[in-house]
Amino acid sequence: MESIQQYMQAVGADARAASKKIASATVASRNAALIAIRDVIARNREMLLKANREDLERGLVSGLDAPLMDRLELNSERIDGLLASLEQVASLPDPVGAIDGVRTMDSGIRVGKMRVPLGVIGIVYESRPNVTIEAAALCLKSGNAAILRGGSEAISSNRALDRCITEGLEQVGLPTAVVQVVDTTDRAAVGELIAMPEFVDIVIPRGGKGLIERIARDARVPVLKHLDGICHVFIDADADPEKALAIAVNAKTQRYGTCNTMETLLVDAAATALLPSIATAISDKGVELRGCERTRLIVPSITIEASEEDWQTEYLAPILSVRIVDGVDAAMAHIDQYSSGHTESIVTENYSTAMRFMREVDSSSVMVNASTRFADGFEYGLGAEIGISTDKLHARGPVGLEGLTSCKYVVFGDGHIRQ
Repeated sequence: MESIQQYMQAVGADARAASKKIASATVASRNAALIAIRDVIARNREMLLKANREDLERGLVSGLDAPLMDRLELNSERIDGLLASLEQVASLPDPVGAIDGVRTMDSGIRVGKMRVPLGVIGIVYESRPNVTIEAAALCLKSGNAAILRGGSEAISSNRALDRCITEGLEQVGLPTAVVQVVDTTDRAAVGELIAMPEFVDIVIPRGGKGLIERIARDARVPVLKHLDGICHVFIDADADPEKALAIAVNAKTQRYGTCNTMETLLVDAAATALLPSIATAISDKGVELRGCERTRLIVPSITIEASEEDWQTEYLAPILSVRIVDGVDAAMAHIDQYSSGHTESIVTENYSTAMRFMREVDSSSVMVNASTRFADGFEYGLGAEIGISTDKLHARGPVGLEGLTSCKYVVFGDGHIRQ
């Protein structure tokens, strides 16, 4: 019987071989594969929904919490989103082979940079089966091979999506090993995947903080990651009341189980007149509010005191911490201390305050008068995202096509020799 190590070594070897072929494939064939996969998914909608129901039923039996169940669900609307994502990625400009910044040196040679695929990308993720398609699409378009290891809770959905991907690749004559879904729930497969530098060029974990910390600690290949999403909205003294209300409610309540959901609301002491209506609107959505002492004096219905732990927590649930601060400096100091570097937003009509906030807040996305829920590859026009990086090297923020490539120097000469 084949061991997990042998199985993953075979997967890795196949991916490395396929990466050479997809890197040299024309953009027309890569786009054709994306459209073929889209068509296969559209034809097999009921099969996918049935497979997802199997996962959801197992999730209920095993006691998955509400945020995980939300991420696990693949309903008809989300399938429509996958189809749109595949179409959008196919329509995006091809990043591979683009040559930028060509300049002529004193020696007469011309030097530029060419964008090239990374090679083989390993993606480890939990719950969300839509990641299978988003990751496959971006890797295909950017000329990379992908090894996808989804969570055991989504195994039926991922196997069904894998069949759709394989059929689409076969239809256009590309190697099926360009995208491989790891067909085992054994956690040892993750340990093997992140320890194969001979086959895997980069690993991108998407999931809970424990998973990401483990991969970052144990990986023998580079890791593109964010640990959690402790996102803030700051309502400035010069905020428009209607914008403040709409943004705060949307940032917290549009979806709870995502990394770009607001977890802490900061309100300028000069804008506390806005707080009661915002607190009422959010609590009416079923959100538990936890406030600092000043917050609870202004909104007595908030009875739970926010603790030090609350400021450091990504709830992924209908819970929100609220703090009153003395101006933008105090807001930025709080963000600097407690933010995970994911996404922060300021609500203000003051241009100078807005620009200062954007310059000085050190997160991968910083917004003015917009909900943190926009911190998403699809919303940023990337077509889909393979993840969000809060690291500062290679890629930062939502990672789309360009983040899955690197650059190499190219030199044009005409018989030039160095003197």
